[in-house]
Amino acid sequence: MKKNTKREAIYPGTFDPITNGHLDIVRRASRLYDRVVVAVANNVNKNSFFTQEERIALAIKVLKKFPNVEVLGFNCLLTELAQKLKIHVIVRGLRAVSDFEYEFQLAMMNRSVKPDFETIFLTPSEEYMFISSSLAREVAHYHGDVSRFVPTEVVQALRKKLNY
Repeated sequence: MKKNTKREAIYPGTFDPITNGHLDIVRRASRLYDRVVVAVANNVNKNSFFTQEERIALAIKVLKKFPNVEVLGFNCLLTELAQKLKIHVIVRGLRAVSDFEYEFQLAMMNRSVKPDFETIFLTPSEEYMFISSSLAREVAHYHGDVSRFVPTEVVQALRKKLNY
């Protein structure tokens, strides 16, 4: 039986909304892996600004320039989705040391559920280290300029959602 030698990874998140920092992580992952699945979570513990469908649509729009990247939504444990897709590498972004404890905890939990899963941490470029979806939403809420933080399609979606 021939073993699949295709290098694949899954990059999960809520992407509410997808930011330039997320795009930077996707760009880096797409150079390392033959296939990257950007998995948009429907997190019941978060009150999302955009619906899951809106977040998926925005991610598809801004990631279309990456031919080896696909976007899908999920509403289950990440380990279940990864197992279903036969992907054993999870990509996570680390912006700062403060992210590490939470991300490490997630990685250990995923590994305890599925011991053959690996979590790879990527850091964004310095210019994106401070960007978060929640900060972008807050600036947009007060009609601030978020064009440095999120792609043009997301700027437009934020303005439409906030009626300005």
